[in-house]
Amino acid sequence: MSNAVPNEPQPRIGPNDVLRFFLELFAFVTLGIWGFVAFPLPWPGVLIGLGAPALAILLWALFNSPKAVFKVDPFGQALVEIAVFSAAALAWWMMGQPVVAVVFAIVAAVSGILHGRKQLG
Repeated sequence: MSNAVPNEPQPRIGPNDVLRFFLELFAFVTLGIWGFVAFPLPWPGVLIGLGAPALAILLWALFNSPKAVFKVDPFGQALVEIAVFSAAALAWWMMGQPVVAVVFAIVAAVSGILHGRKQLG
């Protein structure tokens, strides 16, 4: 027996939605790695290694998640997404991995454009 309400439309999850989920996770993990690798341990490396992804997750939860605390228009959501994904790409660049940085930035940008077109169209 299903618990779904018969008249309530089920959200459609497409391939780009799955890709976006993995891009989010990759960005959060990247910021943690960057904090631990790019800064001296134990301090400030531990603080930044835990704080950077926590801040990114907080921003995402407040503005971009499906159950966001603050409802903002698609442009506001795009600004938060650009900030988080750009920080992750810059982190890879700073860690001496320009190929990872560029590939991540391109994939994130294309995925974001597709998502934006879906939201606005």
